[in-house]
Amino acid sequence: RAREMQQPLPPYEVLPAEVSMEELPRSTTVLLEEPPRPPRDHLVWSLFTTLYGNLCCLGLLAFVFSVKSRDRKVLGDYSGALSYGSTAKCLNITALVINIILIIIAVIVVSLIVAGVIRSA
Repeated sequence: RAREMQQPLPPYEVLPAEVSMEELPRSTTVLLEEPPRPPRDHLVWSLFTTLYGNLCCLGLLAFVFSVKSRDRKVLGDYSGALSYGSTAKCLNITALVINIILIIIAVIVVSLIVAGVIRSA
């Protein structure tokens, strides 16, 4: 019963008698880790894609995925937020490329009509 009442020994070693505490260096090391950066949700880009280049509803889909990414980020699910954010980014890039191609085609057609190569019916 007396053994059960004894306090456990501390998790450190006792200094030898010939070593004094004044001789030992006094320093403290503190390791600081930066918290991980939250993933991007591309919400503003998706909003502009929805408003100005919503071809085949790609902008609307990108906006939905951006909102889902922001919700996941608020909940602390960074892997889900990263997944939704990367999907929104891919949809935004696809919509942007399609819109650029359509603008280039429109400029070429208008320039050919103005040059007289294509005659309107």
